[in-house]
Order: sequence, then structure tokens, then C-alpha cells
Amino acid sequence: MQARKKYVLLGLCACCWLVLFYWGGAVQLRLLRLLTRQRGEVVRPWPNWTDRAFLPRYAHLDELQTDPGTAESPRQRRQAWSAIYKDSRCRMETCFDFSRCRRRGREGFRVYIYPSEKNDHVSESYRKILTSIAESRYYTSDPREACLFVLGIDTLDRDQLSGQFVPNVDERIRGYPLWNDGRNHLIFNLYSGTWPNYTEDLGFNIGQAILAKASLNTEHFRPGFDVSIPLFSKDHPQKGGERGWLVRNTIPPRRKYLLMFKGKRYLTGIGSDTRNALHHIHNGKDIVSLTTCRHGKDWEKHKDARCDHDNLEYERFDYQELLHNSTFCLVPRGRRLGSFRFLESLQAACIPVLLSNGWELPFSDVIQWNQAVIEGDERLLLQVPSTVRAVGNERVLALRQRTQMLWEAYFSSVDKIVLTTLEIIKDRVFSHISRNKYMWNSLPGGLLVLPEYSTHLAHFPFYYLGLGVSPGQEFTAVIHAVSPLVSQSQPIMKLLQVVSKSKYCSQIIILWNSEKPPPIRSKWPPMPVPLTVFTIVFLSQTTSRFLPHVAIETEAVLSLDEDTVLLTSEVNFAFLVWRSFPERIVGYPPRSHFWDPLKRAWGYTSKWTNDYSIVLTGAAFYHRYYHYLFSHYLPQSLRTLVDRTSNCEDILMNFLVSAVTHLPPVKVAQRKQYKELPSPQGTKSVPWANPEHFNQRQECVNTFANWFGYMPLVHSQFRLDPVLFKDQVSVLRKKYKDLERA
Repeated sequence: MQARKKYVLLGLCACCWLVLFYWGGAVQLRLLRLLTRQRGEVVRPWPNWTDRAFLPRYAHLDELQTDPGTAESPRQRRQAWSAIYKDSRCRMETCFDFSRCRRRGREGFRVYIYPSEKNDHVSESYRKILTSIAESRYYTSDPREACLFVLGIDTLDRDQLSGQFVPNVDERIRGYPLWNDGRNHLIFNLYSGTWPNYTEDLGFNIGQAILAKASLNTEHFRPGFDVSIPLFSKDHPQKGGERGWLVRNTIPPRRKYLLMFKGKRYLTGIGSDTRNALHHIHNGKDIVSLTTCRHGKDWEKHKDARCDHDNLEYERFDYQELLHNSTFCLVPRGRRLGSFRFLESLQAACIPVLLSNGWELPFSDVIQWNQAVIEGDERLLLQVPSTVRAVGNERVLALRQRTQMLWEAYFSSVDKIVLTTLEIIKDRVFSHISRNKYMWNSLPGGLLVLPEYSTHLAHFPFYYLGLGVSPGQEFTAVIHAVSPLVSQSQPIMKLLQVVSKSKYCSQIIILWNSEKPPPIRSKWPPMPVPLTVFTIVFLSQTTSRFLPHVAIETEAVLSLDEDTVLLTSEVNFAFLVWRSFPERIVGYPPRSHFWDPLKRAWGYTSKWTNDYSIVLTGAAFYHRYYHYLFSHYLPQSLRTLVDRTSNCEDILMNFLVSAVTHLPPVKVAQRKQYKELPSPQGTKSVPWANPEHFNQRQECVNTFANWFGYMPLVHSQFRLDPVLFKDQVSVLRKKYKDLERA
């Protein structure tokens, strides 16, 4: 009993001592603060570390990017953000009106651009964005049809010190009758905030608008609502863009330099810590990390002891040479989280090593960036060299190849950046027919895989190999007929007999594009396969041959002109070749393009040479998906040009397929005796008899190249012949006997 009382008494004493210590210490601390304030001294409760690398892992990111005496606290920045972006919890389900987009079904995704006012100054970059939307298949000039609205006001540069800054945006957008607190609006932005803090403040309330922004912070990013876009320069091309630098699988995969960076060093302000520390990893041998203070008007006022040495070392190396010869490229944050170095590294197949904590990477909703970049930590810079040295050669090659795929699919032009943004939003609106991650992250990329056609991978020719799937064993012949049937001896009659005898032919479709009505069924020859005749409603609609007709049930399409002369064995052989190259055009008549340096234009030739880049669709196989892509991906302006001239549709299809695959068509062997037969009396003359026909095709090649932004056609000398074709072997032993006898 006595022992118990003793322990209770000791416990009470200990509690009293703790209470006195706590309250007494707090009172003393308050008195100390009061005395120091009276003396004018500044109390620093925490040391001002100069080497951020020694901060603990749990340090807040905002603390790392704070310049003492000038920047706001993390709490102040969050409060400022919430005051401007009051709808920070927006999601598609809460801040988007789906009914505007679903009025017309799948065709309901239309984008309206507000007209610019007379005195509005629009930057070159924003003009490119608006042009991309205006020339897309989603643009509408009628706001009543719109699902999405884009401001005519330039909102790209919201730095108040910039000459591109547009004031009074809040007042102007509130005056728009359709603004509706930003609902169903899309706002583009590249630069936000101003010196010295460079916050994400845009200077106006975006309300419930979707924000497509560069340098987005993960803390402020609204998942499934906002879209992170890359920072791109004003010189970024409108269309096409340059190809990536990794032309083929270069061996060895590692280059002269392991790791490189060359860029600005900030002496003061946000972002200076990361750039100032980069010199620690520079060894001048396999790691080249160069910075310069020589930028801005008053850099000499702030120069430190390292500036002169750094500037001299900076001039020793050429940036382009480093890009070409480095395996990894450092991409540290600048004043903002994003950097021009990101896109430059992707194009150069120099694997980006990111040092930008908190950056929501571009198009992160759909792109699997861990397959293309290495994400470092700004606080652990000294670990970066050992990290990249540990990456194996196989992974290096895989990462480099993925940089090229992403660059060419989504980042090489303003067009692709804008269309990727729209397609991501469209997938959210029509989630039941949206693309999956595999489609976005494998060739040819999400922009060329239209989910309206199908959401099943096995329905697209690009995925057969990866899925281990083989294309179907039958084809549909589609014959384009423009001449009235006046004789049973016309070439189309023989062509029908030849094609229908193929054991791989499933059906024959005739597209009747003649002024006279098609003959009744009894006038056509009897055939072992179904024959369907479609009458083209609008005459001279040449592109009708590439409409996605629902009657085409097979994956393979054999496109034929009415006067094509082939043997059944030639049809069979070409089909078997196509089954090995289902993503390409496979056929007989070749053509080629060339660059004319005197005219500074592309030329077109029909001369038979070893090189070719076009296989005419008058006798060619291709996948039926290209019908859908031709009709729904290409702009109406190109299809109208083809219909107006009744020419060039075969060239346009070759442009499209080569742009998708980055590969040439495949030519199969052709009989030497093959000749184009003269047209019978009473029928239309062949188009190539018209002297204007060839000139039109020359013009088409240049028009198509201008729209694509580059020349997608690829030259090839590859030609496939049947086994034992034209060899000194008995005809009885040959699979394609008719080819030998012809």
C-alpha cells in the first residue's frame, strides 16, 4: 500500500514538472521575442541552408524554390491560387455540360473560336493554335453547334512584364453571353505569373474552364479536367515538323557523352537553386553540364565568383553537337517548371532526365512517360550520374525509340499539340468510345487511331504483329466504274471474271459513277461471289471510291479501276503479299516523286525506274480502315480538290498511308506484256490522254505536301516476285503458272 502511494506521488510530481516546463518555456520564448523585436533584431527560427541537397526528403517543394525575402510562403501561394481559381475541385462530371456535345451523337464534338476584336494583338504562337483549330475537322463557325469554346483573346503569356500581356481579360470574358463562368471553355496558356515569384496566377478568373497549360504544377492540376501541354517556342512549326533524329536503331546505343546540359544559370529568384547546383556534376569528359550568367540586361550587377569561369567553359561546347552525341539530356526547371529543353531532347532522341519536382508532364492523362524519360529529384542532384550509368543498353535503346514515337505523334508541330489536346477532351466526353493507353503509346499514335471506327485493337492493321493476330483470308474487290456499259467486251467484264475466280475473293462491289444508270443484274456476267452495285449520287465524286461503305465486311480491300488488266494469279499473289504487310498499300502500278531544285517544288513522274514511292490504287490492296481515315481524318478541302479535278485520289491515299506508317508501299511483280488498253468507242477517254492530267497531278503532290507540312512519301526499291518466277524451271512446278505464260 505504501509502495503504491509512493508511485502515485512520484507520477503527480512528474506531471507538475512537465506542465511548469511547458508553460514556463513558452512564456520565456514570448518574452525573448518581445525583447528582440524592441531591439530591432531578426529572429531566425531555422537556419538559411545554402546547400539544398542536404534538406530532408520531407521538405516541402515550395520551400526549395523560395528566394529569401522576396517569395511568398507556401500557405500564401495556396491561398492566392484558391482565390483566383475558385473552382479548383472541377471535374468533367461537375463543371462540364455534356449535353452540348451529345446533341448530334458522335459528330457533336465541335469547337467554336470567339472572333478577335480589331485592336487585339495576337502572338504568333496563339495565331498558330487558333489556325490549327480552325483547320481541324472539329471547327464550327456557329456557336450554337459548339461543344467547346476557345477565346479569341491571347492568353498564352500572362507575365505582366511581357509585351504580349493582354490586360482586362476578366472584364472582357464576363461580357461574353456564352461565357457561363467558363463552362465548356478551353483556355491555352504557356507562361503564368511574373518576376520574382512566377506563380501560376493567370491574372483572371478561369472559373469552370478547362486549362491547357504548360508548366502545370501537380498541386494545382485538376486530374481528368485540365490538360498539361508542353512549352514550345514561337518558331515551332505549324504543321508536320522535323522528323526525330533517331533514323534507325543505332548501334551502339550509347553515345559519346553520357549526360549533358547547356543553358542559363539564374543568379537570383525562383529556379536559381536547381540551375546553380548543376556545376557539381560537370566533369568535362562524359558529363557536360554548362551554365552561363550572360543573359538579361543587368546580369553583371548580380554576377558571382563563378560567372566568368562558367561563361568561358560554356563557349567551349556547341549545343547541337552535344544534343547529337549525348545519351541523356538534363532537363532542369527554369523560372517555371517546364523548359524548351524538353522538346529539344525528345526530338534528338536524347533521353530526358527531368529535374523539375512537381511538374505535371504534358498529356500525362494518356502518355506513359516512364517509358521515355527518367524523372530525377532536384534535391538529389548528385545521385543523377550514378542513376543514368546504371541504365542498361537495352533500356537505353527502348527509351530512345519511345522518345521518337512520342515526338512524331504528338509534339513535332503546333497542329499535333492542339489536336492532341482536343482529342483528350473528346475522349473524356465520349468515354464509351475512347482510346485506351495502348493506342496512345504505340505507333501510329492516338491522333491516327479513330475510336469511332473501333475501340478493339485487333480491328486496326497496326496492332496485328503485337497481338499475334493474322489478317483475314478473304478480300472485297471495289471497282470504280465511270464508263457506261455499251458492250460485253469492255474491260470491266473481263475484270469481273478474273477477280471472281480468286479463291480469296469474298464479294465484289461496283461503285457506279456514270451519267447513265447501271445495267440491270442480268446484264452482268454470272459469278461465284456476290456482286453489289452502288450508284454514286453526286457524279464526279472521285473520293467516293474511298468511302467507308458498310457493305465491305473484309479487312482487305482490292481497289480496282474499271480498265485494269490483271490475271487471277496476280490477284492471288498480291493478296498473299498484303497479308504480310497489312498496314501498307500493296499493288502493281508504281509511280514516284522527286524534288525539283530549279522550281523549288515537288515533281511527279510515271517513268518506270528502280525507285518508287507510290503504288496507284487502280490495282492495289490495303486495309479497309484507310477508307475511314481518308473520309474522317483528311480535311474536306483536300477531298474537294480531288472531286473538282477528278484526279489525284490515288496520290492522296498514298500520302495518307505513308504519313501513318512512315513506310513506303510495296510493289509486286508485274507482267512485262501488261499494257493499258485503249478505251472502246462510246466510252470516256482515259484520263492520262488529257494533257492537263499530268500537270494536275504535279500540283496535287505539292498541295498535299503543304497540308501535311512535310513530304510523307518514302522511296523504295523493294519488289516482291513469286517464288521461281521467270526462272528456268518447268512451268508445271510453279505455283503461279499464268505469270510465266503471259
